[in-house]
Amino acid sequence: MPIAWERAVDAAGDDQHRSTATDAGATQDRLEPATSRDPMLAIEGVTVRFGGVVALDGVSFDVARGAICGLIGPNGAGKTTLFNCLSRLYHFDQGTIRFEGHLLTRHPVHRIAALGIGRTFQNLALFRTLTVLENIMIGGHCRSRGGFFANAVALPLVRREERGLQDRAAELAAFLGLESVGGRVVADLPFGFQKRVELARALAASPQLLLLDEPAAGLNYQELEALRELICRSATASTSPSCWSSIT
Repeated sequence: MPIAWERAVDAAGDDQHRSTATDAGATQDRLEPATSRDPMLAIEGVTVRFGGVVALDGVSFDVARGAICGLIGPNGAGKTTLFNCLSRLYHFDQGTIRFEGHLLTRHPVHRIAALGIGRTFQNLALFRTLTVLENIMIGGHCRSRGGFFANAVALPLVRREERGLQDRAAELAAFLGLESVGGRVVADLPFGFQKRVELARALAASPQLLLLDEPAAGLNYQELEALRELICRSATASTSPSCWSSIT
């Protein structure tokens, strides 16, 4: 699959604080469904301010289906801020973000993964006392249908879904070369392996758009080459989403 590099954002800012402003344009949404000719992700005029500091200043770009994109900028340029806007962790002051034709501001934070947007984090956000397979399984729970009561009484639906999550986690562990450490606690693994676990957890949600925040940070040369191969291989595999966005 060809790799498309998109120029995105080079605005000065600070990624460490949250904006409390109201999303602009949240009162309008598109009624017609997105077509295959529309971009999967459309960002238009997104601006984020932290007090007097402008973290993002009118950022606009599209991401097509099936593309592998790089979001490039120096430290403090606002790359993670933009990812946090896409994840609905941050509010933005101006602009719109549409995913598959629908405004993200119409969806609460806890629905973003089920909507089809997955991500990894600049600083690893794993459950360090759980095993590799357990961490991966957590990523797929957004696709589960069983609610609180069904899980409390262990209905047959819940048991079927749990077996499905276990099978999916084992499949992703094998795909990313983690099958030999599937039963080990994540905290005991080298940093490069932990990066793979977080990637596998993101893939477990079967996202259409995958955001990789600083995926190469802290990796040595051999690990960087392995990461490059994994991203390219995953983009064409049945376990992968149809579009990836990667900060490099």
